[in-house]
Amino acid sequence: MIDLVAEQAPLGGLERWLRDPTVNEVMVNGGTDVWVERGGQLQCVGHIRPGTLLGVIEHILAPVGRRLDRTHPTVDARLADGSRLCAVVPPVAVDGPCLTIRRFSAQPMPLARFAGPAVSDLLCELVHRRCNLLVSGATSSGKTTLLNALAGEVEPHARLITLEDVAELRLTHEHVVRLETRDATPDGVGEITLAHLLRTALRMRPDRLVVGEIRGNEAVHLLQALNTGHDGSLATVHANSAIDALERLASLVLQEVGNWPLPAVHQHVARAIDAVVHLVRLPDGTRYVAEVVEVANVAGVEGTGTGTGTGFRVRPLADGDHVVAAARRGRR
Repeated sequence: MIDLVAEQAPLGGLERWLRDPTVNEVMVNGGTDVWVERGGQLQCVGHIRPGTLLGVIEHILAPVGRRLDRTHPTVDARLADGSRLCAVVPPVAVDGPCLTIRRFSAQPMPLARFAGPAVSDLLCELVHRRCNLLVSGATSSGKTTLLNALAGEVEPHARLITLEDVAELRLTHEHVVRLETRDATPDGVGEITLAHLLRTALRMRPDRLVVGEIRGNEAVHLLQALNTGHDGSLATVHANSAIDALERLASLVLQEVGNWPLPAVHQHVARAIDAVVHLVRLPDGTRYVAEVVEVANVAGVEGTGTGTGTGFRVRPLADGDHVVAAARRGRR
């Protein structure tokens, strides 16, 4: 049922959910149905009129200077409180305007929320040994949150540079530089891509790079950085398993430099990434580390790890809450 009184508020009645500390995400589908995620579970909590929702989106976007209309029907933005907003309007949104606001906890989540003591200690050891770590998982599996927790284990004096499409990381270190991409605007302001930010970050004397998500040609620039002395860096990628994460990274490289032979691409990836940490999300909303694998120094070389049939050779370090092997590889 639509609450006409609540719709008179600036956020059209969505305030009650955006102020609720137990709500992780607020979603409006087709301009009417309001859904929230609480404790990992989705539930429909009410309705709103499409016209009211468009006014809410306009009100939210005004301070951040982003545009949303029929000529630019999608927007992805970071709000003042750190929440991430994604909105889509017709003609792209067939059934009406859609809004998603993902909220992030003000307090960093510890590694213990993702794994048992043994696996948490293993992850801490990998960070302290300046291993290059790739965090993989599906959408909403907790990749960014785990990345934040791993970065929290970095030595206090290190200079960290974070690079994200939409700034979500909240590192507690004193020496952090945050960089964020920018879309091109209709009035001629140019686009700033993640690849551009990576090239810039390398000139800013980083001790460690923290990349929010690899999804395009920035994969080539990141691997080149990791192979030229920028140890201890962290990044995330969408994938269904640790091996799939390595394969996806290789495919992103091939999309940019298709003239490279596949074995060379696999070697480039294997020499840059020390270990992959894969996350899963259970039906009840629980997120946990399902596997940790160590990547062989040279892909496809016998005796350096476990054959996968994909061109990469890895060695399992942890399976769920059980550590099955000690890490052999370390940058220092």
